[in-house]
Formats: sequence, C-alpha cells, structure tokens
Amino acid sequence: MFRILIIDDDPNISNIISQLAEDCGYQPAAVSNLTDGLALLQSTPFDLVFLDVRLPDGSGLKALPNIRSSKGQPDVIIITGAGDPDGAELAIQNGAWDYIEKGSSLKQITFSMERALKFRERNKEWSERIIKRDSLIGESPALHSVLENLSVAATGDASVLITGETGTGKEVVARTVHENSNRAEGPFVVLDCASIPENLVEGELFGHIKGSFTGATTSQKGVIEQADQGTLFLDEVGELPLPTQSAFLRVLQEKRYRPIGSTSEKTSNFRLVAATNRNLEKMCEEGTFRTDLYYRLKSCSMELPPLRNRLEDIPALAEFHTKRLCSKYDSSTKMLSDEFVTMLMHYDWPGNVRELVQTLERTIMRAKGEPTLYPEHLPVDIRARAAGKMLRPQEEQPTAETKDDTNIFEPVPASILSSLFNDEFPSFKTFRTTCIAQIEQVYLENLIREAQGSIKEACKLSGLSRTRLYVLMKEHNISR
Repeated sequence: MFRILIIDDDPNISNIISQLAEDCGYQPAAVSNLTDGLALLQSTPFDLVFLDVRLPDGSGLKALPNIRSSKGQPDVIIITGAGDPDGAELAIQNGAWDYIEKGSSLKQITFSMERALKFRERNKEWSERIIKRDSLIGESPALHSVLENLSVAATGDASVLITGETGTGKEVVARTVHENSNRAEGPFVVLDCASIPENLVEGELFGHIKGSFTGATTSQKGVIEQADQGTLFLDEVGELPLPTQSAFLRVLQEKRYRPIGSTSEKTSNFRLVAATNRNLEKMCEEGTFRTDLYYRLKSCSMELPPLRNRLEDIPALAEFHTKRLCSKYDSSTKMLSDEFVTMLMHYDWPGNVRELVQTLERTIMRAKGEPTLYPEHLPVDIRARAAGKMLRPQEEQPTAETKDDTNIFEPVPASILSSLFNDEFPSFKTFRTTCIAQIEQVYLENLIREAQGSIKEACKLSGLSRTRLYVLMKEHNISR
C-alpha cells in the first residue's frame, strides 16, 4: 500500500486529497506545517508528498531537497493556490514530479497522483535490475537518483547524455550503463573529443583509407566502426566542431557512415553515450552546438552530483580506492583512521571524485610503509582547508532563511551544557568537541535502538553509509 503525505495548512485541501487517496486504496497522512512534515518524513517512509508552496513556517520549494532525500525518498507534487509558471519550472527542476493548482478538478489531482505512483513502481522494478556497479561507489540520496536513471538507460538502446562537473565520474557511469545493457558483450569504445585537434576529429570518428591524404600510409578504422555491436562513449561531446556535428547527426539517424577517402558507405550498429561538463542548452542558444543533435543525444539524460553534495559516500569511496591503489603499487592495504576519514569529509573537493582519487594516491605514496593513514599524511593544502572548515561550525548550521525549513530537533537543554563547566573552565575547542561527542552518542544510541540492531535499517534511517556508521559506532563504543 502506497503511503501519501499531504503538507498543507488548508484543512479543506488536506481532507480532499486524503479522501481521494483512500478511495484509490492508498494510506494518507496530513500535517499543516513543514516542521511536522519533515519530522514525519524522517520517521516514516512515504511514497508521495503533496506539498504546498507557502506554509506558515517556510517555503515548500526550499524544502524540496530535504523531502526528496528523506527516509522513503518520496516523489513530490507541488500544489498551490496561485498559478505561477516560474514556480512550476523551479519546482520541476528541483525534483518535483508535478505542479498543480488547488483549483484543479478532482480528476486532475487523482490522475497526477496515480501517474506518479505508477511511474515510481516501474522505477523500482528497473532499479532492481541493475546488478553490476562495481566501480560506482555510494549509497547517498544524491547518487540514488542517478542509479534510477541509470537503470532505465540500461534497459533500452537510446542515446544517453551524462552531464556534471569535471571529475564526477561520467565515464564510470557510462561503463556501468554499457555493462548492464544488452550490449555488454560488445566493445566499449572511448573518444575524448577535447583532446583531438579539430582537423583530425572526423578521421578519428569515421576512419580513413590508405592514400586518402598525405601521411595516410595505411587504412585506419574509426571509433564508429570499432564500436559496432557495442557502445561508443564520446567524452566532452560539447567540443565537437560544428561541421562534424552535422556529419555525426546523420550517422546517428542512419547508422551509416563513409570513411575519409572512401567512395562507399559502411554500417555500424552502435549505441551512443555522450558526456559533457558544459551547458549544451546554452550552447544551442549561442549557435555553437546543433539543436537537433542535442535533442538526439538527450533521449535519456542524467546529471551527476558533485562530491560535495554526497559527502556521506566519501568513507566508502576512500576505502574502495585505497584498496585499489595499494594493489596497483603492490603494497599491503592501508587502514584509514577515523581522523583521516573525518578530514576527508570536511573538504569541499572542487575536483570531485577524480581529485579524491588523486589525493589518496599522493597520500599512499607519502605514507610509504605506514600501515594506517592519518591526517598528517594528507597534502598540506587539503589538510589546511579541511581543518579551517572544521573550526568554523557555524558555516554548517542552517541560515536564518532556511532554519524553519530544516530544523526538526529541539535544542540541547542548557542544563546539560552547563554541567560541562563544573571542573576547570574548558577551552572553546574542548567544549565544542565534547558537546558534539555527547550529541553524536545520544543520536547513535537512539538510532541503533530504533533500527533494532539492524545496520541496514540504521543506514536508511540516518542517511549514513555503512562504512561511516561503523566508524562512528567504533568511535563512541556502541555495539549492535
């Protein structure tokens, strides 16, 4: 039975949607403000949330990321009293499933609700089909949405467009799509469009025959031919020259091409996966990328989150790549100290996963024969920035603008904090460290109790990765 939550301060609207949900056989619940809604979402998994834009204690749109990443990772339908095209676009861009007005008919509301839940059910089936993702590490909510799109892409044969910042792992995702598709037994061919001079791009794509130009002493297959029956991965596709874009579009449509210097056409049955860190839509507006090619590429698209938005995946990523790098250098596997992992999680990683891997490689080389990695082994620049962030806890607190949307916990009673001053007056750093340790201790004890000792359930409730949870439990001497 699907669970539906209505967050709306209008009791009439809540009652109407609740009744519609019950009539469809679903289980509804309703609250009148964000604070109660976020608290309920943390304790109970919901499949769908009807969310008002303007609530007594905050904006529904600003709370969208928190709702989408809550325990059940529900879909969201924004419902408001005023038609707002800009608000509708913003809601969809931030992960809302649909956007409807309170004046909509009962039929429209029911249709949107049932369509969202049916799509959710199909998505779940698709996501369970993905088996192999050995190099795609993490269980964070930010990565979960990528895995959903990836599972859909793997079941079809349409072109895939992967976007995201440099270093987020676009090639890893492309390989994962290939390995889980019906082309897994075929070749996976990579062409980095940014690394090839403009006058050589067509030769790399289509190949050439012997004698077709000065220096062509032998015939050469292009990547299109090499990828026959497999997958062609074009990295940095935004760097393709405009004339080449036109020629490549025809290849995508017809699956036919002509090597340079040849008088006859060849065929190649390949699947295209493309990636870029550029805004192709903006490039289309500027006339530097063909609009028809852009729409052909984005038959199935996914955006990879930057590492700073999935910090909870860092312990698992660090452990995976440390083992791999130690094997590469024929070294015994090194342990990661708690302090080392904490330091990694307090750095913003502008270079994303690629920067993390490069940092681990430098660190392993610096540590030499040491069996355990400590913060002191990290490069100085990264350690300094992470330490600075750790000493500025106020930057991690909700701002006045968002506090009402996200704060669902009561403050620590002053009597508990005052007890820390009974002995010698502590330094600020000691006081802060002690407070954080006590709060973490209380949270973890309640977390394990709520999860009834199940680590899997505890990870779902807390949003922590399994590795990070074990680290914290060890740190605070908490057993299952």
